[in-house]
Amino acid sequence: MKWVALLALSILVSMTEALYFYLEGSEKKCFLEELPKETMVIGSFHAEQFNEQINRWVSEPTLKIQVTVEELPQGNIVVDRQLGALGKFTFTSAESGDHHICLSTISSSWFDSTKTKVTFDMDFDDPAGDNHDHRETLGELAAKIHELNERVQDIRREQLSQREREAEFRDQSEMTNSRVVWWTVLQLIVLGVVCVWQMRHFKNFFVAKKLV
Repeated sequence: MKWVALLALSILVSMTEALYFYLEGSEKKCFLEELPKETMVIGSFHAEQFNEQINRWVSEPTLKIQVTVEELPQGNIVVDRQLGALGKFTFTSAESGDHHICLSTISSSWFDSTKTKVTFDMDFDDPAGDNHDHRETLGELAAKIHELNERVQDIRREQLSQREREAEFRDQSEMTNSRVVWWTVLQLIVLGVVCVWQMRHFKNFFVAKKLV
């Protein structure tokens, strides 16, 4: 029963649907994805253009898709490739943070109004894993368990990334509190010096005037 429940859970976790969007002419569509450190991203897409003669979406062999991936806020370009209507790209995040993933059609015309439908899917994986080449030799149950383990590793990497952000925020808070304390101490010292100077000044003034 435990194996059945584990299999059912893994099937539910792995039920994901690829999204699709539309491009007109050389329009660019971008996605912002926050990735933990050392996360492999496998992106795949299928682009189709609308044929008005037959009134349906068809795959054009001449269609080219520009794929760019940029690390933010550094601005480092991770991927910059031209692919066909059916394409696939991979990259691994060097550091934790946001990544800008953009897709656009390549057109030679300035006034191209061709409509393109892009079905896009991304899979997040552990680059250190080497078991993917052996999936064909595994049974269905073993493959599902392996995929569930990958999901657990993704959650663990996300938790580690969250801990890093919390530690950074804590360090910044402690630094701010330390600066506030030193500023308060400095104000007290300045105030004490001013008070001592005023007392000595008034004392000398009263002595000079022979009031005391």
